[in-house]
Amino acid sequence: MTRRRQIYEGKAKILYEGPEPGTLIQYFKDDATAFNAQKKGTINGKGVLNNRISEHIFTLLSTIGVPTHFIRRLNMREQLIRQVEIVPIEVVVRNVAAGSIVKRLGIEEGTQLPRTIIEYYYKDDALGDPMVADEHIACFGWASQEEMHDIADMAIRVNDFMCGLFAGIGIRLVDFKLEFGRFWDNDYSRVILADEISPDGCRLWDMTTGEKLDKDRFRQDLGGEVEAYQEIARRLGLMPDGDNMILDLETHRKNRGK
Repeated sequence: MTRRRQIYEGKAKILYEGPEPGTLIQYFKDDATAFNAQKKGTINGKGVLNNRISEHIFTLLSTIGVPTHFIRRLNMREQLIRQVEIVPIEVVVRNVAAGSIVKRLGIEEGTQLPRTIIEYYYKDDALGDPMVADEHIACFGWASQEEMHDIADMAIRVNDFMCGLFAGIGIRLVDFKLEFGRFWDNDYSRVILADEISPDGCRLWDMTTGEKLDKDRFRQDLGGEVEAYQEIARRLGLMPDGDNMILDLETHRKNRGK
């Protein structure tokens, strides 16, 4: 198989040119980072699990009319996606107090927020992804007012859907990050959901025990990262109970390549 040209490498994924114009191949890595890459490590098999979980959620979102960059999963670590121009804004949707909002506002972790909050952060690792307001986004032309309306509407729609999805499997959706991109059709563009939705970018707590089943296990040195990601996949019906076939196959593939 010919290795395609690499377009971009981020903290958790690599993008390669796709087989057709307007497409890319998104490869999920096992690399784990936290605190704007100040903490780095590896979670073995994370890329395989995130690929499968993100595929599942993006597919479900498309059935309720949320436009996304996802086309199809190619293999255990790769997806075929539509090429988009990423809007340089990270959208964080908060239902429960956790993470940076706890430190900024002195709220006790785990407090149910009176209403869902949408926050915007400027995507710039060198600046630490600073929080910004609508006025900054409009002033510097990072997105138009119409695009921001579409982004906010989609963020709320995704949140409503995912809250129900995870509640149905006994998981509390605390908060999550979304990214969006402009999908161009000749001279016309529209904003669609991009990147991924996985335990890397969501806070997911067991409703009964409060156990954290997301990347906070890596951030906070709790251990059991792979088991937490596997638990999310199992509850979503992507891995049968007691079945580590996905990761076993990945290990076999790596060993064959040695």
